Amino acid sequence: MFDKLTAIESRYTELMGLLADPAVQAEPAVYRSHAKALAEIEPLVEHFRAYKSVLQQIAQAEEIIRSGDPELTALAEEELRALGGQRDDLLAEIKVLLIPKDPNDEKNVMLEIRAGTGGDEAALFAAELFRMYTRFAERQGWRVDMMSSSDTGVGGLKEGVALIEGRQVYSRLKYESGVHRVQRVPATEASGRIHTSTATVAVLPEAEEVDVQIEPKDLRIDTFCSSGPGGQSVNTTYSAVRVTHLPTGIVVSQQDEKSQIKNRAKAMKVLRSRLYEIEMRKQQEAIAKDRRSQVGTGDRAEKIRTYNFPQNRITDHRISFTTHRLVDVLNGDLTELIDNLTTRFQAEKLQEATAVGE
Repeated sequence: MFDKLTAIESRYTELMGLLADPAVQAEPAVYRSHAKALAEIEPLVEHFRAYKSVLQQIAQAEEIIRSGDPELTALAEEELRALGGQRDDLLAEIKVLLIPKDPNDEKNVMLEIRAGTGGDEAALFAAELFRMYTRFAERQGWRVDMMSSSDTGVGGLKEGVALIEGRQVYSRLKYESGVHRVQRVPATEASGRIHTSTATVAVLPEAEEVDVQIEPKDLRIDTFCSSGPGGQSVNTTYSAVRVTHLPTGIVVSQQDEKSQIKNRAKAMKVLRSRLYEIEMRKQQEAIAKDRRSQVGTGDRAEKIRTYNFPQNRITDHRISFTTHRLVDVLNGDLTELIDNLTTRFQAEKLQEATAVGE
């Protein structure tokens, strides 16, 4: 591990030199690339340097103790105990920083929520989940752009797709993908019987054009009249767009905007993210056995979380975590849940990385 850290520190020094080079500064794209690489390893290098400094201080304290000076030995022993704690803390933090970074962590996300089993009750739950994530996004200072939605007419949501933009959106939301289950008494249930319904959540990292190359020949683009709310242009202007990706059969329809150009741009964003998810899934299946922490690896058929209204309880089944703050969570206070998920999955990755290192 020490050799690896030394190599990373050397790379850090090299990048610092490159960023100071006028030739590199004259190339904005190259400069940005180096600056990003530097920022990614800077925390690790800072911890490594602090760790080396503590080791040096420990060596000095041990030398004083070996000298046998009675006046200094007691002070050196006390300092040695404190330095030992600092060394252990820094080493633990370094191991966490060495966990391979998810290249998608800084990306924006395409959030897709669909009603599952349970009819109108499932659609109502899907709408509540959509509001929950929207409110959480507002708390984080993120921007939410509604891409498309299909309502039930009674306050429910058959399907909703939104682009969430901000800092580390995917990093915070990537463990939310899966089947969410609700247990409660519907308002229409006269006998007071508890019903169980589900909704599916998909969190896809937004794919830019550089991530996914789409050939024009692989697309079929149809236009049609919009339906539903939209003013006088509804059913008179061919502003709605349906994009079909022929090789995969993926179909994306977009009609929220009055402009065909805007609808086409939104549809392409969704299509790119779905194609990127497919490619990412192939890579993950080839290199990772831990399927629970990834998007689109088949785990959407698994129940990841239950929202029990009679007991005011939310249970995340992946980490056996329970909280009785159901109302707060549905109002967008997801921090406790997300922090616990992140901590658990990071610990598992650290354990795997350590096992590989051994």
